[in-house]
Amino acid sequence: MIKTLLWDVDGTLLDFLAAEQYGMRKCLAEIGVELTDEMLARYSAINRSWWEKLERGEATRRDVFVERLRDFFAVYGISYDDYDRFNTRYQEALGEAAFPMDDCLTLLAKLKPLYKLYLVTNGSKRAQELKLAKSGLDKLVDGIFISEEVGVQKPLKAFFDVVKEKTGYVDEETLIIGDSLSSDMLGGNNAGIRCCWYNPKGAQPKDGVKVDYEIRNLWELCVILGIE
Repeated sequence: MIKTLLWDVDGTLLDFLAAEQYGMRKCLAEIGVELTDEMLARYSAINRSWWEKLERGEATRRDVFVERLRDFFAVYGISYDDYDRFNTRYQEALGEAAFPMDDCLTLLAKLKPLYKLYLVTNGSKRAQELKLAKSGLDKLVDGIFISEEVGVQKPLKAFFDVVKEKTGYVDEETLIIGDSLSSDMLGGNNAGIRCCWYNPKGAQPKDGVKVDYEIRNLWELCVILGIE
């Protein structure tokens, strides 16, 4: 019987692509650059590749924050090299607007009396704190675990060891819900807990990653949990 739900944030409860577009458009405009759809798609790909390097242990968090900008600016010849300053502003901008997925606040409010709810995220501490407060998600959960504070990131088992130590969750009574196969689902595999893949666009699974459940809409979780 499931008693604890671990929720990813970006791409699961909150629409990260919408926040990314908002933040990059605003920050680039402040240095005189207009963001196009093509530029956003290119940045998203670069950003995703650096986060995947972090998940594999091939990059540090600082590498992600700096090198993604260095790579992106180089592609478009943007003459701005104060990456730390831009990143700081970008983290603030990411938290200025929150875009909930699938009416998830109503869903979590429904689940809160029935389950222990925790957020588990690799996002930056500053951006996540702002977004969670802006959206109100911080008021609907029993705890928040941000890898920057934990000191290790998903999908490493060490991240989940910290969560388990602090919450006392029981492996066979715990389910992680997230959109990322390489972070959330693989992390669940490493931690020995069940995994629910939030896959709204019908992406293809990856070899070597076990998925116990797959949903297209967050509310489908109610069927899995057996609640109305």
